[in-house]
Amino acid sequence: MYFIYILQSLKDQRTYVGYTDNVERRLIQHNSGYVRSTKHRIPFKLVFTEEFEIPAEAKRRELYWKSGAGRRQLKEYFDK
Repeated sequence: MYFIYILQSLKDQRTYVGYTDNVERRLIQHNSGYVRSTKHRIPFKLVFTEEFEIPAEAKRRELYWKSGAGRRQLKEYFDK
């Protein structure tokens, strides 16, 4: 299985969207500072996941969440 995950930084409340085959491992990597793009914003909490059988579907959905429309939708969900 492949997953899209959305993390929220407890430091600045911003979100991060990613793609993986193991959400638990990836969350540990983010919170341990192993991910260069997020290490300055730790700690993170997992706020959303979506599951896909085909990696291409997961990647397509990740690109949506990272697009302007996807970011606007995330803002509606999490900035309340």
